Amino acid sequence: MSIQDQVSPLRRVYVRRPEPAAADAWEAFGWRRRPDQAQAAAEHEALRVALADAGADVVVGATPSGDDPDAIYVYDPVLMTDAGAILLRPGKPARRSEIELARADLAAAGVPVVAALAEPALAEGGDLCWLDDRTLLAGVGYRTNEAGVEALRGLLPDVDVRWFDLPHMAGPGACTHLLSFVSFLDVDLAVAFRPLLPVRLAQLLEERGVRVIEVPEDELDSMGPNVLALGPRIALAVDGNPVTRRRLEDAGVDVRTYAGEHISRAGDGGPTCLTRPLERG
Repeated sequence: MSIQDQVSPLRRVYVRRPEPAAADAWEAFGWRRRPDQAQAAAEHEALRVALADAGADVVVGATPSGDDPDAIYVYDPVLMTDAGAILLRPGKPARRSEIELARADLAAAGVPVVAALAEPALAEGGDLCWLDDRTLLAGVGYRTNEAGVEALRGLLPDVDVRWFDLPHMAGPGACTHLLSFVSFLDVDLAVAFRPLLPVRLAQLLEERGVRVIEVPEDELDSMGPNVLALGPRIALAVDGNPVTRRRLEDAGVDVRTYAGEHISRAGDGGPTCLTRPLERG
């Protein structure tokens, strides 16, 4: 089994519950609105049930974050490799305390940490995904820099790390990741908002024979392209986005949804952001 993979059956996954005290910091962390604590807890419980129903062992991190509502988005401070976890260095300064949260949670789960990025490298998980077990895609923007890409190249000498410039969008204060625009659902299938795909990435997908299911513009902001593969052509998506869902189902994808008004849409973090796959295969 290889975790250098976005689409094989999900076997083990790391998550963190929303913490009531952290909700008070919603504005400082750039959330769209304050999440309702009871609703957020219920949504996250339903998310964990959906993951378990798909066959995954759900690892719930318990290290307190204090006042960081973004700590539920566990995909960002970690990159999983076949050798173990690489702790990243978020480009959003307020999130850098999540590195030690992830270290503690992963240690409790028996997941080895093999490396950690250091200044001046910046990288967030939302800008990183595996095209195959020897090709890592990276978005360079306000959250991940070229020094971060070079650091990952040094740590992964057998991996082809390909980077792409990300658009300015709403600027450095907004959450714009590579996975804001594209998610993989099989080795030959992705869902994406094509107008914002970097040209070189669009060309690479065409070269690799990856079909792109297109998200309409009015479903971009509601995280239409942010979809977690529970297995090949099995997708977990935030509830809504009916056009994207219909297009995925027409392509033979089993689409499963969860309510995410308070854990996803309020903080701009979809199902990929809320989960860090630890084992696939």
